[in-house]
Amino acid sequence: MGKEQRWKPQERKGFRATGISEACQRSALLTWLLSWHTFKSFYCHSCGCWNEEAGSSRKVEIPLVTDVLKRVVRSCVAAAGYSVGEFAALVFAGALSFAEALYAVKVRAEAMQKASEAVPSGMLSVVGRREANYKFACLEARQHCESLGVANPVCAVSNYLFPDCRVIAGHLQALEFLQENARKYYFTRTKMLPVSGAFHTRLMEPAVEPLAEVLKSIEIQKPLVCVYSNVDGKKYMHSKHIQKLLVKQVVSPVMWEQTMHSVYERKQGTEFPYTYEVGPGKQLGAILKKCNLKAWKQYKHVDALEDEEAAET
Repeated sequence: MGKEQRWKPQERKGFRATGISEACQRSALLTWLLSWHTFKSFYCHSCGCWNEEAGSSRKVEIPLVTDVLKRVVRSCVAAAGYSVGEFAALVFAGALSFAEALYAVKVRAEAMQKASEAVPSGMLSVVGRREANYKFACLEARQHCESLGVANPVCAVSNYLFPDCRVIAGHLQALEFLQENARKYYFTRTKMLPVSGAFHTRLMEPAVEPLAEVLKSIEIQKPLVCVYSNVDGKKYMHSKHIQKLLVKQVVSPVMWEQTMHSVYERKQGTEFPYTYEVGPGKQLGAILKKCNLKAWKQYKHVDALEDEEAAET
């Protein structure tokens, strides 16, 4: 990236630190960067919790915003984003600006698409019985590919969703082999996903450098709210940590099930936080229900785009 293209650091407009309260815990699951941007405009600017601290006088008054929703944002203590949604979580937490995150996502998407076009590959959703051994199944699928003359084949778990459910990604020949031998590996259901490549595997290695270069050129700050990484299910510690793991995430499995356990781990008898999924669809809510039924009972979905349209009518 040339010097003239380098992103200029923008003024940080984040939460008031005093607004984050452990006494009224709320978490947020973020799936889509644009949804977070509209959610931020709709729910946050109306109560001024983003801009008043930075001295901005901008304030959008929308009658549909309730005091409860204002408190949700002010008191949020944790956020996580699934795959590319991790950028949305980091914007939410004040670690990235929206514009810079959007540019990084664009570069990431283009680089991953280019990597996908280099090798016929895909992703297979698998639900298995308790006896299922996903690593062994992937090993035999790779051996099958080698017997077909595929050099250095890839077949590995790319997403840990909930108990007994995984997404396996790799060469198409490997995924076809798993579908044909589903009974042997105790898979009860398999379904090819409508994607163009084996995301979160080493087939995405060509996308690593372009994303790494972009992340070096933008301002990353320590999150004001705990954000959990897809790579290991643990909290981000500082800006360099974020930069390193966002790059590693491209070629690493999404540890979403493990992240859910980290987010909701608490002493027996402690109340679970309110959880808000921001974005189109309720897939993360469905996964949370499978991972932790008690936590799911405090779950709500927010489709920020629909809410914004309702506010404009």
